Amino acid sequence: MSDLGALQSALVERFKSGKRAGSRHVAFWHDLNGEYASNLDALAAGVGDVKVIRVDGDEYAVKHRLLTEEPDQAFIVYRTGEIPDGVGNWLLDLELAYGVFTADRAALVSQDLGVPENLMPVVAEHEKFFNSVDRSQRLKKLLDPDDDRTKLRAKMSAVLLKTGEHAMRELTRALIIENAQGSTTGFDSLVDQGLADFHWRGSAEIYGYDSSDPSIDDFVIWVFQNAREGFVAANRNLELDFASWRNEYRSREAMATLARRVENDLQVSASYQSVDFHELLDSDTFEVIDRKIITDLARGVSEQTLSLRDVTEAERARQGTFWYQLDEACERLRPLYTAIRTAAELLDRIEHMSVATSSFDDGLAKYTGGWFKIDQLYRQFLYAARRTNSPAPLDPLLTKIEGFYTNKFVIPLATEWQKQVDAATAWKSATFRSQQAFYASHIAPLVAQSKRAVVVISDALRYEVADELASRIRQENKLGASTDAMLGVVPSYTQLGMAALLPHSTLAFAEVPKKSAVLVDGQPANGTASRAKILAAAAGGTAVVSDDIATKTVHELRSWLKDYSVVYVYHDVIDGRSHKLGSESGTPKAAADAIDDLVTLVKRLNSADAGRIFVTADHGFLFQEKTVEDSDFLPEPPSGETEFRDRRFLLGRDFAESDAFVTYSPEQLGLAGSWQVHIPKSVYRLRLQGAADRFVHGGTTLQEVVVPVVTVTKSGRTDDVRKVEIQIRPKTPTITGANLVVDLFQADAVSDKVQPREVRAGVFYDETLISDHVTLVFNSDSAEARERFQQAKLKLSPESDSFNNKQVELRLEELIPNTTQWVVIPGGRAQFTIRRSFSLDF
Repeated sequence: MSDLGALQSALVERFKSGKRAGSRHVAFWHDLNGEYASNLDALAAGVGDVKVIRVDGDEYAVKHRLLTEEPDQAFIVYRTGEIPDGVGNWLLDLELAYGVFTADRAALVSQDLGVPENLMPVVAEHEKFFNSVDRSQRLKKLLDPDDDRTKLRAKMSAVLLKTGEHAMRELTRALIIENAQGSTTGFDSLVDQGLADFHWRGSAEIYGYDSSDPSIDDFVIWVFQNAREGFVAANRNLELDFASWRNEYRSREAMATLARRVENDLQVSASYQSVDFHELLDSDTFEVIDRKIITDLARGVSEQTLSLRDVTEAERARQGTFWYQLDEACERLRPLYTAIRTAAELLDRIEHMSVATSSFDDGLAKYTGGWFKIDQLYRQFLYAARRTNSPAPLDPLLTKIEGFYTNKFVIPLATEWQKQVDAATAWKSATFRSQQAFYASHIAPLVAQSKRAVVVISDALRYEVADELASRIRQENKLGASTDAMLGVVPSYTQLGMAALLPHSTLAFAEVPKKSAVLVDGQPANGTASRAKILAAAAGGTAVVSDDIATKTVHELRSWLKDYSVVYVYHDVIDGRSHKLGSESGTPKAAADAIDDLVTLVKRLNSADAGRIFVTADHGFLFQEKTVEDSDFLPEPPSGETEFRDRRFLLGRDFAESDAFVTYSPEQLGLAGSWQVHIPKSVYRLRLQGAADRFVHGGTTLQEVVVPVVTVTKSGRTDDVRKVEIQIRPKTPTITGANLVVDLFQADAVSDKVQPREVRAGVFYDETLISDHVTLVFNSDSAEARERFQQAKLKLSPESDSFNNKQVELRLEELIPNTTQWVVIPGGRAQFTIRRSFSLDF
């Protein structure tokens, strides 16, 4: 028997909200076996002003009382035994008017939920489900008046699986997420509530999964097997829902976990080994496919059988695929593709270049005109290769790049450049300003006009790193940047380079140069404090380290800057992290971090109205990843009085002439004093206990002495950074089949101020998605318009049949930054009409 409390509540609710005639309600209670006869009066009393009529073969009298004698009184009309059907039931008209009340558990629940009578058998079958008030109330929020038995069970399943939607796609999503997490809680609840068979019947009807012994584990394997085979044997619904499970943020990590599990369980890796990677570019079921493509690309670039174009097209084909898009894959796959693409460009540049130079200035011009890109690509390649946690596919390429970079670029260039260095009678250029002229040429004119200048000096910011920095600054809104080059001082080391950037008339080594100290107009210039004194005396300026800027608020920084006409800011990341023995492998990462730091620093200074901002360096550097061979070290230097020794230079007097060294007098270097500088030719090093030998500077190679000057400018008050425009170019406004294929055009090439755009395409009717989602990345920097076209290939869902002869909309959406919400891009809508003469066969 049902709980009396629940029955009491049901009666109260019935009289509160049941059907009325006038101001009253009458509850016709059918109690077949008279179970509640003894409780009837007490239950009625709990309702309020309600009278009880017990029907005992006096139906006519009861009707007369209800209609004539007491037409405004509320009643419970209690009937036991079998009730006649049709006209045999004299109270039928009133029962139809007011409705019938029953104490049956299923009926009570159905009445409470508003479930129609035809669904009561479902409630009765799953009575245990409704023992929980929480479950019942959550179900009530999902129910609609037109629900059938299937939808009711589906919504019950949604409650158990704690998902807000009852579509098979969402129920299955919840189950595969928990399966990926190693849990069975949700599925166990379906079993416990008698809904597991319902779920598997749905899987068979909707997806085609029909197993004599179904399980989630088996279903997962079946799904990925179908995906691997292109869904040729499964219902179209499975293909579309599989795409949804992988594309939706909430389930994509679970799908990645399951894919790796199935890949391992079925040992699918071997089946791809003999497949040409071109045949796999459109496949992304398993991560091993990307590993296969990457391995083949790396091998092809290493063997020089694949061009840069081949690699670029392969990567472009992968950009919209699941594993490339997966957040986790940013450190698993994307760096590998970047490394291979960078390597391909590096090898191509080296293969097609000549290091011939006609003069000292010609060498400087050719390096700044393009040769520096090879050093940049080498660093970027190593950085990308070290970012991934699975670099093994790059091993043959690493060997190839090291050999090419060192033996076909660095050494030949150094050898050729050394000829010009040897021929020069003094260290100066007719076309490139000396680093010693920096203050006079860049800062003094601003000071004379009472304009503030801020100079950021990043230790070892090589020219190629500065070129990348300038590009990054230009990518910032309302900022511009240009890069010029100076001929750095020699020897190319920190103390002299820093001193050369200060206001001065003379530079000289200290008479006791044990710590390579440099004097500016007779004053020591080592350290920030000494440099601040020199700037204060010359122009009312100061010097600080970059951390001093970072710790100030923009308001504090703006106020502080007002006290100075010139500010030198010293930044030490590249040199500071690369100059110790054993730390050189971190040089590419240090350069990347330095760029990030400097962009942040420049933006901060700009926000504080700093004035004109320059970024420069004290020197460049030579760097190689592989161990320096013994043949790259010179034996003991020739006789002479050595006062200071470094990897790449000596200070002293009376050095003997040597074919392996260049000896400079102070006058030849534009310095005062009497100390000679003795520099190993080409890329040779001197042995020095405990010092780094793969990251070095101090010599005269182009990488060491071409010093950058990045001039930062404000590009205006209006926004000048935008994303590329994407145009939809449909060939027809009609959809006649199961797919929609439409051309999309990237209207302009990607540049510093025109940023790439990543979108997802989908077909909608109103707000209902009726296709899969396809991800496309528009990042082409090609000037050729034909190379900026892509196709969106969308599969329409079975639901699209409902919209035949109706207008639907293609939408291109992008993520709102730092959210999981999508918004339609400008121009990202196009209308189509579905016109099919048949229904899709699903």
